[in-house]
Amino acid sequence: MNNRVLRIHQNDNVLVALQDLKEGESLVYDGVCYTATEPIPAKHKFFTQDLKAGESVVMYGTLVGKTQCTVKEGMRLNTANVKHAAAKYAYRPFQFDWTAPDVSRFQERTFNGYHRSDGKVGTANYWLFIPTVFCENRNLDVIREALHNELGYAVTDKYKSKTHMLRKLYERGEDVACADLRVGESIPTERLFENVDGIKFLNHQGGCGGTRQDAAVLSKLLAAYADHPNVAGITLLSLGCENLQVQDFLDDLKKRNPAFDKPLYVFEQQRSQSEEQLITDAIRQTFLGLIEVNKIVRKPAPLSKLSIGVKCGGSDGFSGISANPAVGYCSDLLVALGGTVLMAEFPELCGTEQDIVDRTREESAAKKFIHLMTIYSEMVEQAGSGFHMNPSPGNIRDGLITDAIKSNGAAKKGGTSPIEDVLAYTEPAVRSGLNLVCTPGNDVEATTGKAASGATLILFTTGLGTPTGNPVCPVIKIATNSTLAKRMPDIIDLDCGPIISGDKNIQEMGEEILEYCIRAASGEVIVQSVRLNQDDFIPWKKGVSL
Repeated sequence: MNNRVLRIHQNDNVLVALQDLKEGESLVYDGVCYTATEPIPAKHKFFTQDLKAGESVVMYGTLVGKTQCTVKEGMRLNTANVKHAAAKYAYRPFQFDWTAPDVSRFQERTFNGYHRSDGKVGTANYWLFIPTVFCENRNLDVIREALHNELGYAVTDKYKSKTHMLRKLYERGEDVACADLRVGESIPTERLFENVDGIKFLNHQGGCGGTRQDAAVLSKLLAAYADHPNVAGITLLSLGCENLQVQDFLDDLKKRNPAFDKPLYVFEQQRSQSEEQLITDAIRQTFLGLIEVNKIVRKPAPLSKLSIGVKCGGSDGFSGISANPAVGYCSDLLVALGGTVLMAEFPELCGTEQDIVDRTREESAAKKFIHLMTIYSEMVEQAGSGFHMNPSPGNIRDGLITDAIKSNGAAKKGGTSPIEDVLAYTEPAVRSGLNLVCTPGNDVEATTGKAASGATLILFTTGLGTPTGNPVCPVIKIATNSTLAKRMPDIIDLDCGPIISGDKNIQEMGEEILEYCIRAASGEVIVQSVRLNQDDFIPWKKGVSL
């Protein structure tokens, strides 16, 4: 990518600006001279030919929009001259031929993970607090503060110091507004339990007051988190009268894993003598559980035991040409090694459906994808919206003009391998290879869903920057551009900007990402979202969410 512009596919009638282009600036690409008729910011696209109103805009080799007026060569794509459009799709028998990448470099590699009795291997060893209903959120908050502060998992000490400084200045009658609040690096409390990577809490707003169907879906989601390979033990807090009864959760847990054998402690507030007694009992029993799970140590496991979710959020015009393809190559490497890859965000697969159907190995899975995609789209349209409304103002501002442009770039992070299975929300991945998981495009709802299906690491690409994490699954942030990586180093783990500058190619970057995954899965590096305790968890209530 040493050029200033890029044509992604030979059939495209737009070019992507890799650098800012001035009005009137001319450049030669593939032997053809183009002149920008207006300023073209980096990440945006311009037309390579004149088009009449209603003609097709092609990018990634497929339909991504229709012109809304006559456009001229050199004009910039925008929401006024292009409207979302996507090709129709239908089931066709599987005839996909895939050439796996060379994995000799990784063939004998291992990672050091936590082995569970069911044969799964975690990349972390967490204790998990689960409320069956939102009424228990405050009790979880009290327990979190007590355990995190005392056992060495808190990350807020420096902010407490800043607040203390402001208090002292105010008490002395000194200037608060211009106070220098820089503090030295605080020495964190040493972790008491060396092999317990964290104590996590699934605060949520469900469990009662909504529909019984919402409670049933939430129960399956919470059971999936309890059964997650990265979870060593669970403390469950219940009020007692809520829609989501403890027995419902236990039944779903047994259905998901009949051999479930992790420590599970249940406390019901309406059967407790007092709130203090409830919290005291929960802390005491959990402490005893922590002593036991701290005895679990990391041991070598083949890379085939990795299950990696792929996600993009805060996407920009470089997402589909740098970070997403690099993650896609990493996905292909892992699939070739016998591992599992989970790709979701169904609203951000709009315009890629035929390619997905053609790559899906089994007819039943392909038709399941078509069914899930169809009913999801219909649900959104019945609410007066549509997949075409998925791109956010930030996406559009940085060059993702239509959902089909965004979706075709987003799909690159799934790589090029055959699709082995299609999963409904909370459904576990049981087949190695590339799996699709039905979730919204919403960052936290999507990561929540991928972890529920068994992802033990998540690769999250971003062009604009987002701090999203997950309570039980380390989320690795990958910048699409070096400007972001330099501006927000506290949330970014890897930088794919060298692809844009031409210093690295997609294959090199994909291998680098897999190397980082091995280190993160082994606990050799703490990813930024984990370091910040960025534990985002939002259950999807199956309403309209893009």
